[in-house]
Amino acid sequence: MADELASLPQQPDDARRRIAARLARFRARRIPLQGRRAAAVAITLASDGGELGIWLTRRAATLRAHAGQFALPGGRLDPGEDSQQAALRELSEELGVAAREKDVLGRLDDYATRSGYVISPIVVWIGAAPELSPNPDEVARVDLVTLSELDVAPRFVAIAESDRPVIQLPLLDTLVHAPTAAVLHQFREVVLHGRDTRVADLEQPVFAWR
Repeated sequence: MADELASLPQQPDDARRRIAARLARFRARRIPLQGRRAAAVAITLASDGGELGIWLTRRAATLRAHAGQFALPGGRLDPGEDSQQAALRELSEELGVAAREKDVLGRLDDYATRSGYVISPIVVWIGAAPELSPNPDEVARVDLVTLSELDVAPRFVAIAESDRPVIQLPLLDTLVHAPTAAVLHQFREVVLHGRDTRVADLEQPVFAWR
């Protein structure tokens, strides 16, 4: 399906329908907080005139937590917010992109992080990409990873600190780790290949545990 979606700039309505249909068939799993904090990320589908892709950010080096790591726009839920509202707010705050609730196509499984969050991934349709206004306090860099680039086999690495495999995605001439890698891998599996692959058992590298 990734090759089919590559032509979506010419058929945006068809692309949106196909992706929404795959997500509608997928039964996303929720994870109870159990003392952890709720967070949400936006898997944002956009095109800059070429192939459809997903915005991936590099966190600013000045951030207290997870500085310099690859991430999807997102953060913790504010009081009174649900995960969908939080993902849209964070997309606006981090990249200056306004999206509405009707632009949400669906969601993937929650992912519990080692640093004490339960992340809810929300899939958002933008289509033709507007000019971005990244917040320099949070975002050092933004890349549009095309769906063809995203359609890569993950690497799994064993570590002494856990019996769960660490997932790595070879993207942007480097390796992207969980939680972002786990979320993107599930998007690839569910949306590009129609497979109900679960990722809750995929581990983060030790440097991301704090």
